[in-house]
Amino acid sequence: MALNLRTLTADDLPEFQRVVNSAFLSDSVEDQLERWRGLFEPDRHHAVFDGDELIGGGGIQSREITLPGARPTPVAAVTSVGVKPGHRRRGVLTRVMRAQLHGMHEEGTEAIAALWASEAAIYPRFGYGLAAEFTRLEVPHGAKFRPGVATGGERVREVSRDEAMPVMKAVYEDLRPSRTGWLSRTDAAWDHHLADTERDRDGLSAYRYVLHPQGYAVYRIKADWQVRGPRNELHVREIAARTDEAYAALYRYLLDVDMVGELKFFTASDDPGVHLLEDSRLALRGRSDSLWVRIVDVDRALPLRRYLSDVDVVLELSDEFCPWNAGRWRFTVKDGEATVQRVDDDPDVVLDVQALGAAYLGGTRLATLARAQRVSEVTAGALNALSHALLGDREPHCPEVF
Repeated sequence: MALNLRTLTADDLPEFQRVVNSAFLSDSVEDQLERWRGLFEPDRHHAVFDGDELIGGGGIQSREITLPGARPTPVAAVTSVGVKPGHRRRGVLTRVMRAQLHGMHEEGTEAIAALWASEAAIYPRFGYGLAAEFTRLEVPHGAKFRPGVATGGERVREVSRDEAMPVMKAVYEDLRPSRTGWLSRTDAAWDHHLADTERDRDGLSAYRYVLHPQGYAVYRIKADWQVRGPRNELHVREIAARTDEAYAALYRYLLDVDMVGELKFFTASDDPGVHLLEDSRLALRGRSDSLWVRIVDVDRALPLRRYLSDVDVVLELSDEFCPWNAGRWRFTVKDGEATVQRVDDDPDVVLDVQALGAAYLGGTRLATLARAQRVSEVTAGALNALSHALLGDREPHCPEVF
């Protein structure tokens, strides 16, 4: 039977959820369905049907992402992509990706898409590039700060979720425009991000909420009681602060929580916590991929962000999945602002759309991708100039999986 693709309706959500959960080897539960409903945009979700059977699909959340230069910009936050076991290798995912990306191009909606990849080998073939990473940070309880670190005299206290939420939302909104990679959050997105059922806890405690007058932290505890005493793990969900002093104060509070052996934190690759410590080697670090970015329309996407330095180069871009991007483009930056124009001139740099997406948030150097044989320089000096221009003022980071 022929496979058919269509957008979904609100009535399709239960079956869509069951298929996606099945693809991720998870069970479907009713409370999770209600949580999904708050994020579900039916007209932005596509599914493939084999007759009447829904066998795979994927969706988009309409969010904003902060780009280099403190620019919150619409982004297609791709989510809930999965194919039902028993229906793999039939082109289902390809049809969903084509519907998303070609639809965005034809409708002139977002110029960029972003996602978290369940498996890193899946999405490069659709033009997504590794644009941001996160650090798994592990620090022992009580680790000392270096002399001179200011934490101020403000009180840090634990409060209820109800008291914390309005404060956290206000702090987050104040910070979001200056944090590359951060997404806008609706109330439904906050609820999903801080979901706290037994299923969500994965054996850890309920969330605990910490407030400082200029920031907040959220954490869980993983119990570990040993013969010599407690060695519980403190798992940080998020720390956010308007000032560096408040950030240090929140870190200090978490490192000093009693009966804890170690703090664990999924954080930005340039998190300052390591440099607060008197002995930086106490902080064990491991990096992994987070955001993957897809340039949907190169001529619309590149002018959306600011750039670190002036540059004038001709790019020869390849893009098999979205062929309207392929060709030669003159990319010019003056005083941080970019213009992009299709040309027939000889190229200075040759690359594919995946490499351009990887560099788009300013965290992946094109010069590094060139060493990996992903980018080629034609005109001497052009690559370094372009690579420098694309850098951001800070490492991109997305503190939530969507």
